[in-house]
This record gives sequence, C-alpha cells and structure tokens, in this order.
Amino acid sequence: MDGFSVIEPCERTMQTSVTFPSDGLSLSGVLHIPDSHKSGQRLPAFLVLHGFIGSKDESHAELQANLLESWGYAALRFDMRGCGDSEGERGMVRCLDQVADTRNALTWLAQRPEIDPKRIAVIGHSFGAAVAVYTGGVDERVAAVISSCGWGDGERKFKGQHPGPENWKKFTDMLARGREHKEKTGETMWVSRWDVVPIPEPLRRNLSSKAQMTVPVETAQSMFDFRADDVVGKIAPRPLMLLHTADDQVTPTEQSLRLFERAGMPTEMYLITGESHFPLAGDGQPAKDLMYGWLKRFFPATPG
Repeated sequence: MDGFSVIEPCERTMQTSVTFPSDGLSLSGVLHIPDSHKSGQRLPAFLVLHGFIGSKDESHAELQANLLESWGYAALRFDMRGCGDSEGERGMVRCLDQVADTRNALTWLAQRPEIDPKRIAVIGHSFGAAVAVYTGGVDERVAAVISSCGWGDGERKFKGQHPGPENWKKFTDMLARGREHKEKTGETMWVSRWDVVPIPEPLRRNLSSKAQMTVPVETAQSMFDFRADDVVGKIAPRPLMLLHTADDQVTPTEQSLRLFERAGMPTEMYLITGESHFPLAGDGQPAKDLMYGWLKRFFPATPG
C-alpha cells in the first residue's frame, strides 16, 4: 500500500509499570519505550485509552501500544479510575472523569525526559476513542488523535445499539429506574454491562479478562449525555484519523461518519471489512496498514 511496508512488533524489553496522579487518585499504567531509543532522545508519544469498563491489559489498548512501540513511538497505556489496577470506585465510570484522567496522564507524560512534550498524541478504541476525540477537542496540547470504532453522540449511539421502540423503551426505562433508585435510597443501581452496551457473544472473546461485567446506571447516563461531536471540530488543524469497521455490531459505524462531517481538516476516515468492532482482531493487517500509512504522513516517528 502506497509503497510502504508495515513493521511488525518485535520483542519488547522496555515496558515499565508506572503510576501517576489524577484528581487525588493513583492511576496504573505501562510505559512503552522503543528498544531503539537513545539517551537524550525525545520521542513522540501516544496516550492509549482502553474501552468501556475495560483494562490497559489483554485488550485493544495493549495491542495498539505494542504496535506503536514497534513503530518507534513511546506509548502510555493506563487504567482509567475505577478500572483495572487504578484507584477509584470499581466500575464507577464517567466520561468527563476519563477526559480528566487523560489530560492528567498527558501532564505526567510530558514531564518525562524520554518524551517530546509537544508531540504527544491520543489513541483510543470504542469508549476510549470517544474520550480521545473529546480530549483532543478541549486540550490543545494533544498533537494528534486516532479514533478506533468510536462515537460522538451518546444518545444517538444508544439508539443504534438498542434499535426499535421496544428495545429503546427497555433501555430508557432502565435509566429512569436508576435515577429513581438513587433518589429514594441514595444508593447506586448496578446492571449488566450487556444491558448498556450489547455485544454479540462471538465478539466477547476480544474483551480483556480484567473487564468488568457490571456497571452503575450513572455510567450509562454519563455516556448518554456525552457528545464528542460538539468538540471534534476544535481538533483542527491538528490531524485526526477516524477508523471504523464497516459492519460494526457494537458501535454503529454512522458514529464515525457523523464525527467526520463535523471535523475540520486534516481529518481522514477509513472503513475496513473483515472484522466487527475489533479491527486488530485476527492478524489485524488492514487496520495496521492504514494506521502505519496515516502516521507516516501526519505524525511520523521521525520528523522531516
């Protein structure tokens, strides 16, 4: 494709467990530094965001971080508050909290001696992609954004995930019951993650073993209210890549199409076939090729 060859991941020996602060909590991460890094060199870097109540480990986030490291980038994959090995109430995930965690991760990473603070990008998958786009829209320090199977309008996304009047009523009734339960008891109502984001059984194998299976209704309401659509246009003139599977059975493909319509330039949109929602599943070669080519043009590991 376009005369380039993809570098496959090699053996990695420079992955370090780290912690950093975010709003009074300690978040857990893994910092990837390419083997080729030389003393005194300042590397371009990516913050790598995991999906819905997921984990930095055994996930698309880990696959993305390994790829980026093999291509010459530093990468920080980390668990959002309440997820994985990070502090915070288990499963209590709110979209704007994750934006804050991402911005705090950027502040921490920019202070590292191995990192070029002016060349820190954000990449996310699914829920993490929505957070990546929103963060890029509200924080000018973000140098570039890659969104993988993300979304821009929580209410419209949920309508696609719970199609038809009966399913939509069941979902919105759940939100209403959660609000009433909180008002009457002061306690959170927990529901299955599948009641919030349905995923066909065959695709569930792509989730991390550390992913959580229950979620508070407050999390679903936070997603319902979240609109990366409103800020995606503010990413320009920094580059944005929107990657989505063409027949996505989890996050409706139209979500990335609508983001593209609202984005400024330079923004590129790619649809791939052969996988649903998890573009790096299998050998992941189409997604790898597209990401590598986009990076070479818009955010090269070696400028110039």
